[in-house]
Amino acid sequence: MENYSKARTVEQPSVCPFPGLPPDTPEVRVKDGSKIRNLLRYALSRMEAKPRAAEEEEGRPPPGEGGGAEEGRQEAAGRPLCRQVVFTASGKGVSKAITCAEIVKRRVKGLHQLTRLLYSTVVEVWEPLEPAAGLDSLTVSRNLPAIWILLSREPLDRSQPGYQAPGRYDALWAQSTNKEEGGGFTGQRAGHRRKRGGGGGGGGSRGKGPGRQSGRTREAAK
Repeated sequence: MENYSKARTVEQPSVCPFPGLPPDTPEVRVKDGSKIRNLLRYALSRMEAKPRAAEEEEGRPPPGEGGGAEEGRQEAAGRPLCRQVVFTASGKGVSKAITCAEIVKRRVKGLHQLTRLLYSTVVEVWEPLEPAAGLDSLTVSRNLPAIWILLSREPLDRSQPGYQAPGRYDALWAQSTNKEEGGGFTGQRAGHRRKRGGGGGGGGSRGKGPGRQSGRTREAAK
């Protein structure tokens, strides 16, 4: 491929794997260069009554984006809150989509999650560097891993693969809390060792004994 250069890349649109969603369900397309702050601002404005709290948690926008954020809040204020939201990404944006979904679950309690893993097709068109050499253009199709995450306030079918109940997030944090408590006990043991080591200070006090004896010897000599 040293004689070719990539002319363009076209990602074929994929069909949403969640049939029967309401027409007003927002679909957040996450790309590799997308900012998590902007994605969360839009998603929470459709799911949460107070999107300003999410902005304060994730950080305020740069001064150049202040006007756009104010307009977004005004538009969100006139829209009814949605019961569901969908995050979708492919390739390098998959991990960012998962991060957005976890933050939304933390902000909005009681959300049911349904995850679908599939592949999306990307078509790359390569053009020859020297057309006079008689080389033809190449079309390459690649399959990229993609993810679709559905967050819903309404209960979902628990028998479907990829379902996660609302309480699962808190259970994971409970495990991490137990580990931290175990670490605190280790710290107490370490402090106990330092206390035992302090006994060496007593050795230092015993070192003062010769000084006292020398003082008594001097008095006796007088």
